[in-house]
Amino acid sequence: MSGPECCNNPPVPDHDPAAPSESGNVLQMASLTCYISGDPDSKIAVILVSDVYGYGAPKLRKLADKVAHAGYYVVVPDLFHGDPFIRKNQLQDWIKYHAPKQAVEFAKPVIKALRGKGISKIGAAGFCWGAKVVVELAKDAYIQAASLLHPTFVNLDDIKGVKVPVAVLGAEYDKISPPELIKQFEATLQAKPEVDHFVKVYLGVAHGWTIRYKDEDMAAVKCAEEAHEDLVDWFDRCLQTTRSAL
Repeated sequence: MSGPECCNNPPVPDHDPAAPSESGNVLQMASLTCYISGDPDSKIAVILVSDVYGYGAPKLRKLADKVAHAGYYVVVPDLFHGDPFIRKNQLQDWIKYHAPKQAVEFAKPVIKALRGKGISKIGAAGFCWGAKVVVELAKDAYIQAASLLHPTFVNLDDIKGVKVPVAVLGAEYDKISPPELIKQFEATLQAKPEVDHFVKVYLGVAHGWTIRYKDEDMAAVKCAEEAHEDLVDWFDRCLQTTRSAL
C-alpha cells in the first residue's frame, strides 16, 4: 500500500546529487551510483535504501554520515537510476516502473561488491518504499540485520518470512503502516524466537518523519534524532561482534 503520505514534506535539494559532501562521496558500485560515507577499511557496512525521493535527499545523506560516524561503511545506492519521484507526477504511475521487488535485484550486486572488498557483515535500513526492498533481502538472508522505518508495501507475510534480526520503527500518525499494523508485526516476530527483533512506535509523528521532518518542528526533529539513535543502537547490537574487531 502507498498513498499521499509517502510524498509529504518532500526534500529540498541543497546540492547536486552527484557532488561529494564534506563527509561522503558519490561513487560507482556494481554499476550503480551511490553516496558513500565512512571508513573504507571498515569490515562492516550499512546500506540505506531511500524512500521514493531517492539517494540524493539531503536528510538521508545526513543520516548516512551519522551512521558512518558510528563506525560503519555506509552506502546509499541510487536504485532509481537517476529517476526519483517528482511531485508533479502521479505516484502510482511512477511505482509501475520502480517496483521494490525489481530494485531488490539492483541491490544484490551492491551487496556482492561489498563482500568483494572484504566486508564481513552487512546491515540494511529501508525507509518507506525502501523498507520493502530491505525486507525482501532479509527473507533470503542476503544481509545480517535489517531495519524497516515507516514501511510501505510490507505485510505480515513479509514479516513471517524474515530470517535475520529486524527492527521496525513506526509512527503514531501513519495511515500507510498504522500502529495497529506495527503491533501485528511485533506479535508475529514474538512468535519467531529465533529472530531477534526491536519494534517501536514513535509518538506525535507521521509517516516519513525520520528523513522528511520539518526543520522548524523541533518536536519532530527530536523524535527523528531519537529514531536515528535507535537505528545505530540496533546495528551495534546486531553487528557488534564485527565492530569490536575494528
